[in-house]
Amino acid sequence: MLPVIALIGRPNVGKSTLFNRLTRSRDALVADYPGLTRDRQYGFGKLGPIPYLAIDTGGVAGGEVGIEGLMVEQTVRALEEADVAIVMVDGREGLTAADEHVAELARKNAKKTWLVVNKAEGLDSAIASGEFHGLGVGDPVAISASHGDRVKALMEAVLADFEVEDGTAAEAAADEDQRELRIAVIGRPNVGKSTLINRLIGEERLVVFDQPGTTRDSVSVPFERNDRKYELIDTAGIRRKAKVHEAIEKFSIIKALQAIERAQVVIAVLDAHEGITEQDVSLLGLVLERGRALVVVTNKWDGLSAADRKHVRDELDRRLPFLDFAERITISALHGTAVGDLLPAVERAFRAATRDLSTTELTRELESAVTAHPPPLVRGRRIRLRYAHQGGRNPPVIVIHGNQTEHVPEAYRRYLINRFRKAFKLKGTPVRLSFKTSKNPFKGRRNKLTPRQESKRKRLMKHVKK
Repeated sequence: MLPVIALIGRPNVGKSTLFNRLTRSRDALVADYPGLTRDRQYGFGKLGPIPYLAIDTGGVAGGEVGIEGLMVEQTVRALEEADVAIVMVDGREGLTAADEHVAELARKNAKKTWLVVNKAEGLDSAIASGEFHGLGVGDPVAISASHGDRVKALMEAVLADFEVEDGTAAEAAADEDQRELRIAVIGRPNVGKSTLINRLIGEERLVVFDQPGTTRDSVSVPFERNDRKYELIDTAGIRRKAKVHEAIEKFSIIKALQAIERAQVVIAVLDAHEGITEQDVSLLGLVLERGRALVVVTNKWDGLSAADRKHVRDELDRRLPFLDFAERITISALHGTAVGDLLPAVERAFRAATRDLSTTELTRELESAVTAHPPPLVRGRRIRLRYAHQGGRNPPVIVIHGNQTEHVPEAYRRYLINRFRKAFKLKGTPVRLSFKTSKNPFKGRRNKLTPRQESKRKRLMKHVKK
């Protein structure tokens, strides 16, 4: 499981600035969920020795009523979800009563705390940190989130206690057991995730293997179908059919994000009766960001009229245009309708995501695409795309070499992606393009001309001037 780091503090101490630096995003809106936009934002961390999940919380000013009470409640939930809490204070404004209130919340609810003194650029670290020792949440660490001063060193210290997975060993383990396919089942509460999983694994064979960890950990359920091993990662917890409707599922964004990170293929479950919500769009956007193969399942399809079914399909096209690569399946998990189509679709998506692509065939398709629809001109010069090769799998990464590739417009990128997807049958997986501009082999050659060549060049230039 990825470690989870929560950023807490009073308003305007720089939590969102640090969050954006830790996730290398710009807007602190990595996953925007209704009701939580003021309080908690989630993102995948990209600064430090290992990956992690970061939570940006709303500022806690010390009040316990109205909106302040809701902010405190959301901060406490973030602390309960997190492995580490970073308590942020302002080194320029000094210690306040609100800082003491935040520190008290951290002492009561956090598993481990780090005290960070922000806005310390240009200040002596000892002087900036001195008055914060009494908060009792660790030794102060002075940083500047806006300038990036000492942020990397902070994350190396924060993540030092977490294990770094050996990538080589992980790859070897994956090669050793190619047949076990990890599938994450995600979706909002009450869309039918548990009912669907019970259908997939068979009620009489329901065995829950609860992985060690805290309550936020996802439940891993191994099963076999036609001599093929699968591992279902359920974010709601597995329950017997009789108990599926007893209570509303508690929705944990952290569970969903960690399940996406562990999985090779994601099954996203939507509710045909409720339509597509902002939560669905945000969660599916994160699946795309992580490059996971995807199958979109619309549940509770039985009983809908023809007009309602058309409306749902139109909504899928309108709200999820960025997922045009994903296979869509309509099912009824409760009655079992079309559930048998799900695992074959998962297999197709996984095969597409892990397909080996020939350099010769990729280059041939690139040449065909350029011939049919040449790239646009840039300052009167044509963008030249020369050859392509595979740069990664799951998701497929296609590296294209040429000249002026940094000017390839987004519309032309989409055109090339669609050409490659159709030519190589890459349905079910996102495809990423990486452009490389070739070096000019003649750049700087003038200084290396022989005296005779240089003399000839000068005579030629005189002739051109005349």
